[in-house]
Amino acid sequence: METKGPRTKDRTVGAIVVASVAMLLSSCVWESDYDTVVAENQQLKVKLAQSLAEQNFVVAGDALFPSGGYQLSPGGQAELTKNVVPRLKVYDNVKIVVYGHTDNTPVLPKLQQQGIPDNWALSTLRATAVVSYLMSKGINPDTISAKGFGDTRPVTPNDTPEGRAANRRIVITVEGLGPSGS
Repeated sequence: METKGPRTKDRTVGAIVVASVAMLLSSCVWESDYDTVVAENQQLKVKLAQSLAEQNFVVAGDALFPSGGYQLSPGGQAELTKNVVPRLKVYDNVKIVVYGHTDNTPVLPKLQQQGIPDNWALSTLRATAVVSYLMSKGINPDTISAKGFGDTRPVTPNDTPEGRAANRRIVITVEGLGPSGS
């Protein structure tokens, strides 16, 4: 019977050690590679948040409300149901703000008699009506809010009927992560 000498055992142990170290090194991730992957992941998260923050849906106020009114028309409800609700439902854990805007024409006496003194109040009521409707269609009430700007942020001069019509609008903005998002 042949016995193995000390050199054969040393070679065997050495081969096992070399194989083990090679296997260990092949499964290691360099710290710099790991840091690179972590940084790329963080950049993607930032890009996603920025992408969400850039989502604006602008709807002409005349398509949603009767002239001088603040309650959604049947056509306005249909517009929101068809074109806005499906787009908002794809988001999860986002903050949605509905901004109301008006032209600079003073509110009608009929509205003043109802306690609506100015365009700011009218734009707030319109934005609130849209929020209420969107919530009735399944948008999470914890993630949506309304804000009126009245005639303070026109997109075009109010000196033509077309300009005033463009300024009567609702802007629905997905502003990023909502209360439970991270």
